[in-house]
Amino acid sequence: MNKKKKSLTYSSSGVDTKKGSQLVEEIKPIVKKTNRLGADVELGGFGGIFDIRAIGYNDPLLVSSTDGVGTKLLLAIENNCYENIGIDLVAMCVNDLIVQGAEPLFFLDYFSTGSLSKKIARRVIKSISEGCEEANCALIGGETAEMPDFYNPNHFDLAGFSVGAVEREKLLPRNVVSGDVIIGIPSSGLHSNGYSLVRNIIKNMKLDIHDKTPYDNSKTFLEEFLSPTKIYVKQILQLLKNTEGVKGIAHITGGGLTENIPRIFKGKNITAEIDVLTWEKPKIYKWLYRSGNIKESEMLKTFNYGIGMVLIVDQKKDKEIMNFLSKYGEEPYKIGKIVENKGEGSKVDYV
Repeated sequence: MNKKKKSLTYSSSGVDTKKGSQLVEEIKPIVKKTNRLGADVELGGFGGIFDIRAIGYNDPLLVSSTDGVGTKLLLAIENNCYENIGIDLVAMCVNDLIVQGAEPLFFLDYFSTGSLSKKIARRVIKSISEGCEEANCALIGGETAEMPDFYNPNHFDLAGFSVGAVEREKLLPRNVVSGDVIIGIPSSGLHSNGYSLVRNIIKNMKLDIHDKTPYDNSKTFLEEFLSPTKIYVKQILQLLKNTEGVKGIAHITGGGLTENIPRIFKGKNITAEIDVLTWEKPKIYKWLYRSGNIKESEMLKTFNYGIGMVLIVDQKKDKEIMNFLSKYGEEPYKIGKIVENKGEGSKVDYV
């Protein structure tokens, strides 16, 4: 006699849609805090809505960005620390918008996991919401994907997507030429790049990341490694609104100063000449440099090395721009200048 086959369900296969629906309801009050003019942050529809006419642009261009937080996420997962990782996700996207002069308008996230933990997801989304609030960027939607067997137990991945707007005539970069001044705005630490190298150093040293750092007894290595990426939106937008002379901006992420600055040259035969002695390096970089026996050239093309944003400005406006940033609470550094490139292509020279 044939045994009756057990009826299979989506839930018995590892996907709990009820739990996903409960999560959406639980995060609605969190997401509501990111509301801004033009946005509809009511979750649950098929798509997020933003009314660009409501914010008063005349001839806007839309600028989009997508990013993740790399293997920094592994450190967060392994240590059950999710309070900053969503801020990192937002920062990596919105900082890429403002370098083109664009005001971030809205953000969407993708959270994928093998088995959904509502508790962890709420903590992550709360952090994303805090990043959106800081950037004045509405969290208008997202996707939570439960994919059994795809991830290791308790692991998940994140991706972010953001859209901003800029008046056509204000789009950056524009007209970068020899003689322009390079200004660096400090980073808040490692931000979200170079973590595969950081994790390799941790492994080789058998480092207990819960130990205090040798340079700051009030902070553990874990706190240092998971400090959030700095969001530059408010100060850059105010700078662009209140001053003239900014010709280009580079967000210093993976590839460091070496690879990110030339991205704004648009193939011009010019070089960024940078003096690496002009800014103070955060102590974590000095520790990594020594502990990993890393060449400075590698530091400069892997990490932000203490400079999170680079501005290319008219040489007649550099003092005005630095003064404005200083009044806004920043500590800008004049780190170099643009010169004619005697060779082919755009590049960075360190002097």
